[in-house]
Amino acid sequence: MKRIALLFIACSLCLTNAGAQSKCGIQNTAFKSGERLTYNLYFNWKFVWFKVGIATMNTDLTTFEGKQAWRSSLVTGGNKRLDKFFVMRDTLLSYCNPDLSPLYFRKGSHEGKRYYVDEIWYSYPRGNCHLKKHAITSSGEHLWSENTYKQCIYDMMSIFLRARNFDATNMKEGDIIQLPISDASHLNNAWLQYRGHETFKVEDTKEKFRCLVFSFFERENGKNHELIRFFVTDDNNHIPVRLDMNLSFGSAKAYLKNYKGVRGEMTSKIN
Repeated sequence: MKRIALLFIACSLCLTNAGAQSKCGIQNTAFKSGERLTYNLYFNWKFVWFKVGIATMNTDLTTFEGKQAWRSSLVTGGNKRLDKFFVMRDTLLSYCNPDLSPLYFRKGSHEGKRYYVDEIWYSYPRGNCHLKKHAITSSGEHLWSENTYKQCIYDMMSIFLRARNFDATNMKEGDIIQLPISDASHLNNAWLQYRGHETFKVEDTKEKFRCLVFSFFERENGKNHELIRFFVTDDNNHIPVRLDMNLSFGSAKAYLKNYKGVRGEMTSKIN
């Protein structure tokens, strides 16, 4: 979970599933089909920051198994400079219902000398959340498992789309939002903590934005770890413009390089 992809991104089923869909869904007011976000990635090595790659996130309204769904993809990759320290190639794919309740998730990761795949299929029987999980380990072993939960469960991508639609109007600094997130192997105890407002200038583009600031935490081995601190535009689009990441192999940052196809006016931009 301690990766850039952590941060980085609905149709109704039959009437018998409508209640479960509403339970795990949320109204989308943040993005529209055709949104394209691109980020520059930086890595800290011995107190020096290096530009090491890019990340792109695309969101489109399409179909999944014959029904309307959101398709969101996130691709992160380091360049040859980063490859000297740590090879990083991630491709994430998510399908969600129009109400953003998840349908399918896939992550393919090349980390160092390891390559592995996680997959999750979601269904909502009798108001529960059922996950069918498939993992391909770095040794090529295929592992299958299934779990059913009473609460809603999400993945890296579906929770990103969901979080962009949170209304922070009445939130106070320190407020916490619980976010149960699963991969193909584990269910993780994770949460967001709201840190208030801040103005941020993107050094790469010189654009300045009013931002909402959040921290993403995960509890592991009895300790709380802040994995990512991110800054999202303080408007209805809630586009992340900066991410500070504590990775297993060092520190990294991502800065918004360009954006297009956004849903609403960027009222958070300061001229």
